[in-house]
Order: sequence, then structure tokens, then C-alpha cells
Amino acid sequence: MKKIIDEVDVICQHKANGRIIPLRLRFMNEDGQYETYTIKGYREAEKKGAHTTEDGIYTSDSTFIFECLIISAGMKRIVRIYYDPRINSKWRLAI
Repeated sequence: MKKIIDEVDVICQHKANGRIIPLRLRFMNEDGQYETYTIKGYREAEKKGAHTTEDGIYTSDSTFIFECLIISAGMKRIVRIYYDPRINSKWRLAI
């Protein structure tokens, strides 16, 4: 199971048609330092109704799930971010 970070800052663009485009993310690491990443590419995962993802996060029909490409320590890495506007409007990160 991946590590889940429950407090993630995400800068995103909200389109007129309801789409969300994630641009940057930031979270505090174990050392208490912020890590910031520019999202180089993303893909919105298909909505599958209410279920628990392979990351161990419960999602519903309203949850947005993005698989994002970031560069960390000079290497490409895929992370998932989750956003449910009905539940606290909070972003979560699976790394």
C-alpha cells in the first residue's frame, strides 16, 4: 500500500465545462519541510462509483482522481491525487 498524505495544497485550473486541471502540488514531508512539484502531465482516472482504490482511499461518484507525472530527485514519478468537493473540499495524495 502506498503512503497517503491527507493535507495537500493543489493549484489547479477550473474550466467552464467543469473539468479540473491540476498544475502544482505541495505537501509537508516527514522533516517538516514543504515539497513542491509542478505537474508535468496528468490523466483523470475513470470514475467507477463508490469503491476503495488500490491506494486504500474510499472514493465516490463525486471524487476526482488524477494520475500525475512529477519530477522528483531527477526522476519521473507517477502520483495520484484525490479530490471530493462534497467532503471537506480536501485534496489527498498517494505516493
